[in-house]
Amino acid sequence: DFIKLFLQHQPTPTATMMKSVCLATLAASAAAFAPAKVGRTSVALNEMSKSIPFLTVPEKLDGSMPGDMGFDPMGLSDIQTDLRYSRWAELKHGRVCMLAVTGMVWQEYGWHLPGEAYATTDPFEAISSVGFGSNFQTLLAIGVLELANWEETFNGDSRPGVVNGFVPQWWSKISDEQKEIHYEQEIVHCRLAMIAFIGATHQTFLLHKGLLDFTMPN
Repeated sequence: DFIKLFLQHQPTPTATMMKSVCLATLAASAAAFAPAKVGRTSVALNEMSKSIPFLTVPEKLDGSMPGDMGFDPMGLSDIQTDLRYSRWAELKHGRVCMLAVTGMVWQEYGWHLPGEAYATTDPFEAISSVGFGSNFQTLLAIGVLELANWEETFNGDSRPGVVNGFVPQWWSKISDEQKEIHYEQEIVHCRLAMIAFIGATHQTFLLHKGLLDFTMPN
């Protein structure tokens, strides 16, 4: 009876109080997903991300790398000791995806080598149809490239993505400004290709449709 009497005399929360509680909860949730601001200067604290305008720029994304739009909503750059390796990984995955998407479209709509092993138009079925020999040659070539650039990838100090022996002759004839434009274009195409590869895989496995079939699924 005493508890009931005590509760009856407690003030009823007003609408203003409830709104304040809701706003405080939302603010706390938003702060949990915001990048850390440790070590940033007072000027940098006010700098907002180009890609996510309601979040601040992560500390390590200072715009020194091509394609840096301050996009890091999960704060992955905070756990990386060296973003140079991360850029190497991004470029490698992007280049592989550019080749993969081109190969998948070619497998479905392009010319094939003669023989039953190369007749399938399914990009993923083609992996098994060509047999062990062809797949081994592909993996061997990838392994040789990786080993040739192993030291530079992990311990080098050159620009990420530069592979010895694959630099065209015309590259040395263009200006630094033009090179920066090409660096920017490549990373943008790499990111687009990675998204395209995910979409192509979804279209092939789940929708069972051709990559250039833009009709609505049944």
